[in-house]
Amino acid sequence: MTTQSSLHGLVGGFLRSADRFPDRKALVVGNQVVTYSGLKSEASRIAIAIARFELEPYPLAAVFAHRSRIAYSGVLGVLISGKGYVPLNPKLPVERTRRMLTLSGCRVLVVGNEAVHQLPELLNGIDRSLTIIVPDISNATDLAPLYPLHRFVTSAQFSEPGISALPDVSPSAVAYLLFTSGSTGQPKGVPISHLNVCSYIEYTCKRYEVTYNDRLSQEFDQTFDLSVHDMFVCWEQGACLFCVPENSIMAPAKFIRDNALTIWFSVPSVIGTLSRLRLLQPNCFPSLRLSLFCGEPLPATYARAWQEAAPNSILENLYGPTEATIAISNYRWGIGQPPRQCLNGIVPIGWIFDGQQSCVIDQQRRVLSAGGIGELCLFGSQVTTGYWGNPERTGEQFVHLSEDRESLWYRTGDLVKRDESGCLFYLGRIDHQVKIRGHRVELQEIEEIIRQVSGAAQVVSVPWPVRNGSAEGVVAFVCGLETGDPDRILAYCRERLPEYMVPKKICSLSDAPLNANGKIDRQKLMQILGGAGDERRKQEATDQLDRAMGAREHAV
Repeated sequence: MTTQSSLHGLVGGFLRSADRFPDRKALVVGNQVVTYSGLKSEASRIAIAIARFELEPYPLAAVFAHRSRIAYSGVLGVLISGKGYVPLNPKLPVERTRRMLTLSGCRVLVVGNEAVHQLPELLNGIDRSLTIIVPDISNATDLAPLYPLHRFVTSAQFSEPGISALPDVSPSAVAYLLFTSGSTGQPKGVPISHLNVCSYIEYTCKRYEVTYNDRLSQEFDQTFDLSVHDMFVCWEQGACLFCVPENSIMAPAKFIRDNALTIWFSVPSVIGTLSRLRLLQPNCFPSLRLSLFCGEPLPATYARAWQEAAPNSILENLYGPTEATIAISNYRWGIGQPPRQCLNGIVPIGWIFDGQQSCVIDQQRRVLSAGGIGELCLFGSQVTTGYWGNPERTGEQFVHLSEDRESLWYRTGDLVKRDESGCLFYLGRIDHQVKIRGHRVELQEIEEIIRQVSGAAQVVSVPWPVRNGSAEGVVAFVCGLETGDPDRILAYCRERLPEYMVPKKICSLSDAPLNANGKIDRQKLMQILGGAGDERRKQEATDQLDRAMGAREHAV
């Protein structure tokens, strides 16, 4: 790496910008405007508190906060201390957050004021000692006596922010650890190294010519890897980050205009919501010069609508699993783009970034030539090398190919087609993983939770409804229900799953319908959900899903 960021890993760009532009705005969150010097000062105090009070050295520290000043200074403080950060969201069910905290092994927890009230429930069942840093309060006399196992550090114990020297950071050290939905019912940890993420930031800043005059959106939750782009592409260049309020996440039109944003980044679902609310009018976003979309398929109709709303903006569709660090391919949409450049009405995911590698393989892991349909595999400086504490799953997804016995390639599980120019077209998943409002979801995780509460041996969850290539939710079918009515099952799911993973409906069946091949008849399930509808479209969707499932069964 050649950027200044590489001197101190992921946080290096922020520190350089803070030295160059101490009085410039770094962050606008809620009613607070925070300068670079102010954000650096608070982050440094947190870093010093970590170094001074941690009970046992450990390479990671967790940040339990959401869309607050501490959510950002906490991340920076952890990185300045030389550790990698693990974001935890108080909006998620506490049991799920506790599992992530346990699996990460963190010994330090930085807590924002908005999450303090969840500490009693979160700490219940944590059997290792934690250093709990709460910068928003001056004492913890109410909490500390209740949890003698843990050490509480408040703002009254903070030192002055001066740091004589930053700890050395290895390029291979973990910069952040995120948890995605796992097929076993347990969240799956994806560690991203400083080399992985600095490779992405260097490429992105250069491609999009980000400057200190830009005003970037921060739409994504910090448990979503696209948030790393929001924060660190912005701070690398000394720009200002605008945190989108919770009530504007899916309808941010007024927020974009009021703050004269120049760079927007979100999932495509935001476009659909704005269109349905009639908030996406021609030239309604004149300040935007760059619009990026990622996380789920981008319909061509959405791209055209957004381009009309932001006529001065370059629009790009990005693609990348968490394992490949934020995004690893892009496709630039042109005004008046002809439909023939899209496949099934979906914008291509485009070309792999310079310096990264990809190939498309068949069921025998043989590389396919242009025009072939198969599984996308990735390799390069952005691609991680395995899952956190999960060697079995690592061995399944990180493999050697027939043509390359030296390199370890990541199998994405995505079905794609590559044309003669190298452009990639996304066709769907080869397993049960789907995207719901941009979040990656393993349907098996939902099914396992339902089996736990219902006692049913067979549970089938399907994405529903699906519009423009993206799922808006999930419906679960429970066969041979033994205990628990649908309301009780849903209540159990709400306690253990994020809101977007909770089924919209629980359907009880005596037996799952099977097709001639002995597989679950998905057409029948769709008929149950959709009524008569368009049978041809349902059959096509069923056939595509069956083909994908067959490919997965042979590829594993």
